[in-house]
Amino acid sequence: MLRHLYDWTMAKAAHRHAQWWLAAFAFVEASVFPIPPHPLLGLMCLAEPKKALRFAAAATLASVCGGLLGYAIGHFVYESVGVQLLDLLGLRRSFPRAACYLREYGAEIIMIKGATPIPFKLLTITAGFIAMPLPTFIAASLVSRSISFMIVGVLFRLFGAPIKAFIDRYLGLATAAFALAVVAGFIAIAALGGSSHAADAKCDHPPAVAAAA
Repeated sequence: MLRHLYDWTMAKAAHRHAQWWLAAFAFVEASVFPIPPHPLLGLMCLAEPKKALRFAAAATLASVCGGLLGYAIGHFVYESVGVQLLDLLGLRRSFPRAACYLREYGAEIIMIKGATPIPFKLLTITAGFIAMPLPTFIAASLVSRSISFMIVGVLFRLFGAPIKAFIDRYLGLATAAFALAVVAGFIAIAALGGSSHAADAKCDHPPAVAAAA
């Protein structure tokens, strides 16, 4: 069953419209959608290693554009739309802490935390809510999304063909190894990108947030 699913997914990932689906996925994930586009990006890069950088660039740019939608939701329609959206995504309890970190560190938090498993949509909506300067937000989002997606593209561009050959032969072993690597990588990135203890102490119990004037 795993082999049939793998073959079917690889065929879809190599489809001529797959890049547009990836871009759409990355766009909505940055503002309203709960599932990250990284698995699709990885499969597309695996199916077409020579196009890996193109796929990663498309995901990066689409995600930054989607982040602008999240920013607009937080800035213009937080009370009518943003609150309900955060509730739906299960992120409302994290919102005050995110606002605290963004007010303390601004672009640094987006650049570091935006490349970790922390939902990027939480940062984009919160940035709009606190009225982070738009050029700063765009620049920080471009850095964080490039880290998140372009690393995948570069790795598959350099090593995609040997990886694909190995997976084709040892699919079950590769699936288990990939799952462990993803979990370990996320833990390592989050640890390396951790904020200071002082910021943690200040933002562990943040006051009720209020929109920037």
